[in-house]
Amino acid sequence: MEFVDISYSAAARTDAQRQFDVYLPTDAVPSPPPPLLVFIHGGAWRAEDKGDHKKLARGLAAATRYSVAVVNYRLTPRDPPGDDHFQHPGHAEDLLDALLFLTTWQGPSAVGPVYNPAHLYLMGHSCSAHMLTSIFLDSSSITPSLTPTASLCDAVKAITLSEGIYDLELLLSDFPNYREWFIAPTFGRRGSYAPFSTTTFPLIATHIKWLIIHSSGDTLINTSQSERMYHHLCVLNGNEAPTRVFRNINRLSGDHNDVLLGLDYVDIVKDFVLNHA
Repeated sequence: MEFVDISYSAAARTDAQRQFDVYLPTDAVPSPPPPLLVFIHGGAWRAEDKGDHKKLARGLAAATRYSVAVVNYRLTPRDPPGDDHFQHPGHAEDLLDALLFLTTWQGPSAVGPVYNPAHLYLMGHSCSAHMLTSIFLDSSSITPSLTPTASLCDAVKAITLSEGIYDLELLLSDFPNYREWFIAPTFGRRGSYAPFSTTTFPLIATHIKWLIIHSSGDTLINTSQSERMYHHLCVLNGNEAPTRVFRNINRLSGDHNDVLLGLDYVDIVKDFVLNHA
């Protein structure tokens, strides 16, 4: 059972970029409602759509027996003429709005609740890994609008991050052409993007479990991004890191988005969320 094009913005109910889809693990509404997996797509803050990930969402729902939501957010224009356009932190603000909505939504009017809003498992791929770490690590010194509520933090049990962008200066050192391609349009033209690197942000919630995934075959984002975030989370969690912070950087071999198409990715996520439910 699937429900599509649900608005999470009261101010923009017809905006397709502020909508989400929900996929249920069965043809009937589960009872009691299961936890919710929330997948947020990548696309360099300027591309992709929730509809691109239907196969992944259906696979995750079938494997975990959880409901799955796939969320859209507004995108930065591909070729903006200047800096007067939609950019960071707007994408993550949309995501935060969506997550807050998902903690209060009562489900489709015809069927009622289709997941347990007190048990959320979040998944960010590529640039949305940066968005999630901007929200669930403490970025208040640079982007206070991304501060989550205590109730949202309590609802989030675990976060999976795959092929993620975290350290913008390291990214530009590895891929200098990314500056003009999408970093400057997304964050504005700056001498340094270090303030936006989420590998420097403090911890907010200590109960959240983290899984960092990276494919050895990714040609768009180097493994050093994921290694840096993994080690940062380990430092933040201290002695509790072995039970809160996990990584998988040797099982996948596909390229950046190709990893989302195979069964291995679904299996990795399934094993993580079911072991930390």
